[in-house]
Amino acid sequence: MKRNYNDNTFKKTGLSVEVRNNDINFALRKFKKKVAEDGILQELRNREFYEKPSEVRAKAKKAGRARWLKKLEKMNEGLLTGKHKNPKKR
Repeated sequence: MKRNYNDNTFKKTGLSVEVRNNDINFALRKFKKKVAEDGILQELRNREFYEKPSEVRAKAKKAGRARWLKKLEKMNEGLLTGKHKNPKKR
């Protein structure tokens, strides 16, 4: 497949940030935010070394358990302090 680089319809792929008024620091902050939102660095770290499928499943299960325990902790904290998001009508 040939690419015609002289054609104006050719689109850039990947992340890009426009630098305005020579404000490189602002553009760098924006770029870092975009990279973080896309999860590029996280994916790079995950792919750095091979991880067996069983390890991937175990890690996912551990993360799910941590999320669940955090949710339970928040719910219990709300019950103890009397602050409810949706109190039941009695």
